[in-house]
Amino acid sequence: MSRRYEKKPIVLTTNLPFSEWTTIFPNAACAIALIDRVIHHASIISIEGDSYRRRMAEESRAERKARKS
Repeated sequence: MSRRYEKKPIVLTTNLPFSEWTTIFPNAACAIALIDRVIHHASIISIEGDSYRRRMAEESRAERKARKS
C-alpha cells in the first residue's frame, strides 16, 4: 500500500467495516495507518444487501442435500 499510495489507483473490496479492520491487522496503529491512506483520495461505495455468492452457495448446498434425500 505504501508503495502505491498517491502513485497508482487502488481498488479495494471488503466485507468488513473500518471499525473491524483491527481484527485482521497486527495492531490498531497499522489498521489506522492503512485506513488513513485508503480514504485520503477515496470514493467509497457501500453496497448493502445479501451476497450473490453466498446465496448461490446456499442454493447449491440445498440442491445437493435434496438429491441425497
